[in-house]
Amino acid sequence: MPQRENPVHVGSPDPELKTSPIVEETDEAFDYLVQELADNSVCLFNGVSYKDGAFVCSGTELLRCERGAWVREGSCDPDNP
Repeated sequence: MPQRENPVHVGSPDPELKTSPIVEETDEAFDYLVQELADNSVCLFNGVSYKDGAFVCSGTELLRCERGAWVREGSCDPDNP
C-alpha cells in the first residue's frame, strides 16, 4: 500500500511536460474522466509515471493517483493538514 505519510514532493505541474488531470473526486466530471482514461493504472506528473494509489505533494496539495487521474486528497502542509 502506498505511503500517505511520506509522499514524493513533485513541485508544480510544468506545462511543457505531460501531467495527468487533477480533479476533485466529488467533481461531476470525475466519473466521466476516469472512464475516458480507460482505467489507466498509472498517473503522470511532469513526465514521471506513478502507480495507481501513489501519493504525491504538489506544492501544499496532497494528490492520489486513481485510474489515471490525480485526485485532491488534502494538504501536504504539516501546519495545516
